[in-house]
Amino acid sequence: MRKYNIAVVGASGNVGREILNILDELDFPVNKVFAVASSRSAGTVVEFKGGDLIIQDLATFDFSKVDIGLFSPGGAASAEYAPIAVKAGCVVVDNTSHFRMDPDVPLVVPEINPEAIGDYVKKGIIANPNCSTIQMVMALGPIHKAATIKRVVVSTYQAVSGAGKEAMDELFEQTRATFGTGKSVPPKKFNKEIAFNVIPQIDAFLPNGYTKEEMKMVNETKKIVDPAIRVTATTVRVPVFNGHSEAVTIETEKKITPEQARTLLAQSTGIKVVDDPSKMAFTTPREAAGTNATYVSRIREDESVDNGLQMWVVADNLRKGAALNAVQIAQALIKDHLK
Repeated sequence: MRKYNIAVVGASGNVGREILNILDELDFPVNKVFAVASSRSAGTVVEFKGGDLIIQDLATFDFSKVDIGLFSPGGAASAEYAPIAVKAGCVVVDNTSHFRMDPDVPLVVPEINPEAIGDYVKKGIIANPNCSTIQMVMALGPIHKAATIKRVVVSTYQAVSGAGKEAMDELFEQTRATFGTGKSVPPKKFNKEIAFNVIPQIDAFLPNGYTKEEMKMVNETKKIVDPAIRVTATTVRVPVFNGHSEAVTIETEKKITPEQARTLLAQSTGIKVVDDPSKMAFTTPREAAGTNATYVSRIREDESVDNGLQMWVVADNLRKGAALNAVQIAQALIKDHLK
């Protein structure tokens, strides 16, 4: 079996470290792994397979020795360095938002639209969707194939890890201050205090009143699943360290019962149905953290429309919502396109 040289770009961040963990866990066919990040992190070390990798400077890194680059360094860095990597012969799987809506860049969740991966040849780049979009389309995809989804209304409950390590530290410090010193820890990463609070704003507000995060869910769902689906989203940051949750309401063209939906989803790769209210069987973000599945619970009929379902969708946002999906894209790329 051929093995591949992999560059993990943004290796010092939450997602980069998780990518390294998942490459190990999935026994990815690695020849050599390069840890790459900005000059601020160059020279420091990250762990891989029980050993240490010295982080190399992105600004001077030679991508000609790499087959696949798994990028999560931030949008501006990806915009600058992904084309450089491609020019050097590296295929880029990018986890930032920069390339997602580029018509020449496939936006992929391997369980839902693997056929799109082949379009990487246009620019040498495959985009990884937004974390909240990935777990939602995991649940939408099988139902859309069976009953054709017309409309989606989603409200998210998103963990602070989605905003990076500084956001996790801010939640920790504010929580500790509440019970310890009693001193207030002013918000820096968020616009409001996050401890014991919820913030109905993720990313910047747009002229239409939605945030960038909300419009990512709208536009990315259309690109991945079906441009005809109508989507509206409200994204909320909650005081949870890891694991995004979503309340999803869908309206379909054809009737599909909750029982049919449970069966369909339970048979779908990457999904675990946990849904028995009589036994308090539903999944919370704490239970999803550290796992690879997308969990679907509380599947029930929406009694306000003729063909409607409601469901609760939970996943580890650093895994399936980012690192795992990126590695799965690379796996599919190797299996079907790289020889």
